[in-house]
Amino acid sequence: MKTQTHYDDADAYVTKDGSIIRELMHPDRHGAQVQSFAEAIVEAGITTELHLHRLSEEIYHITQGAGRMRLGADTLEVSVGDTIVIRPGTPHCITNVGAVTLKIICACSPAYSHDDTELLPHT
Repeated sequence: MKTQTHYDDADAYVTKDGSIIRELMHPDRHGAQVQSFAEAIVEAGITTELHLHRLSEEIYHITQGAGRMRLGADTLEVSVGDTIVIRPGTPHCITNVGAVTLKIICACSPAYSHDDTELLPHT
């Protein structure tokens, strides 16, 4: 398994929540054993699908842009340098409220899985 990933070698794909993800380290493809590390991209004006993960705890770190994040019953304004923890079972989504692409570094433990992503109705 690879212990190093080059950004340009990590293919981007769309996740269940509608964000574009580039897995930089994942047990299915790289040397990580129990966690994943990825970059999420949300284009201007886009809101990801409200969802939760039953098993994974996520940490988001904003590296570009600004957003409005729904995190359980709370709404957070987020921008470059902010770090947010999303505990398992917490409904969440994010809206890019700026004019530039919103970029988020996402760490998940256990590693991200489509099967652990449950889409929820927006209320």
